[in-house]
Amino acid sequence: MDDAPDIGELTPPDRTLMGPGPSEVHPRVLRAMNTPLLGHLDPAYLEVMDEVQELLRYTFRTDNEWTLAVSGTGSSAMEASIGNLVEPGEGVLLRTNGYWGDRMAAMAERAGGDVVSLPTAANEPIDVAEVERAFAEEEIDVVGICHAATTTGIRQPAMADIVDVAHDHDAYVIADCVTSLGGVPVHVDEWGVDVAYSAAQKCLSAPPGASPITVSDRAMEKIRGRETEPRSWYLDLSLLAQYWGEERAYHHTAPITTVYALREALRLAAEEGIEARWERHREVAGELKAGVEAMGLEMNAPDDLWLPSLNAVRVPDGVDDGAVISHLLEAYGLEIASGLGGLSGEIWRIGCMGYSARRKNVEYLLAALADALRKEGYDPDGQAAAAASDD
Repeated sequence: MDDAPDIGELTPPDRTLMGPGPSEVHPRVLRAMNTPLLGHLDPAYLEVMDEVQELLRYTFRTDNEWTLAVSGTGSSAMEASIGNLVEPGEGVLLRTNGYWGDRMAAMAERAGGDVVSLPTAANEPIDVAEVERAFAEEEIDVVGICHAATTTGIRQPAMADIVDVAHDHDAYVIADCVTSLGGVPVHVDEWGVDVAYSAAQKCLSAPPGASPITVSDRAMEKIRGRETEPRSWYLDLSLLAQYWGEERAYHHTAPITTVYALREALRLAAEEGIEARWERHREVAGELKAGVEAMGLEMNAPDDLWLPSLNAVRVPDGVDDGAVISHLLEAYGLEIASGLGGLSGEIWRIGCMGYSARRKNVEYLLAALADALRKEGYDPDGQAAAAASDD
């Protein structure tokens, strides 16, 4: 290739992001990314790292010393959690009939773990009795729980009860909080979770690339006492702890600008107040839920398991889910997503997360969705009138 490619200035389209992530980024976060770059061992940047840790502890509701941001997307935090806590030959209890449970299982197997599958249906929360039964029948060292299921829109209740069962058997618990941190209640210390991880681009509304993780003293003791080193050097938490801890030992060149963004996103959460932020998500997503139900559409999750940050809406008979998604993007610049795995074609996944969780976004989405449904021969107005007459 002799000639240089003639590529113009980057001008991505302006989208309203209401899918399962990423969510819209707050203007203050974008401004933070436009500030001067520092070296990854510059004293000023090390202070930024300290502030990120303090803000993450607040957001996770934890006093864990080992609370930091892994350089990578949410899957890197997932792999760091599993790859460090699971040793070869250890039993790992997971629900493996869902998209993210399958990914956790694949990571556990690569770490040398023996995966024990929970029989829970993908559309149901994990039953504490099933966890107790698994411990009675199998050798289990680590339990993985998805607190907020992006595939089904279901929130896992009884987190503390599952942790209690695991701890009664000297096992450790990893909690996937990717779609819940900063949007719905997360109580790491109150639940007793050993390791929890998340991602920046969902309810925190920062760009992906610096992913929160928090590790209890008990879990860090296990990690540091491993008989074999973790298979990933880059995600070795004992090494990362030396970079984020008092030693400040060089490990890798951190994504400085992305950490700036995470810091500002966390600062916004702290200014709003974490409980007020949870309530905003519940209220705004509640309007979204009421709006789609008024069109005669059904939520995938029952009310007691509803996940405000990710609303899984069932596709009505005779409607092409992909055509609706395409129309929303092409005509309105609005992004939602289809289902994954066994729910492909069965649901739409509509996020209500972080800076995207605003009433004007919900109103825009509901109007655009009604238009897209009409194009598919579905009458949302008739459904709304029928619902009103039933009341």
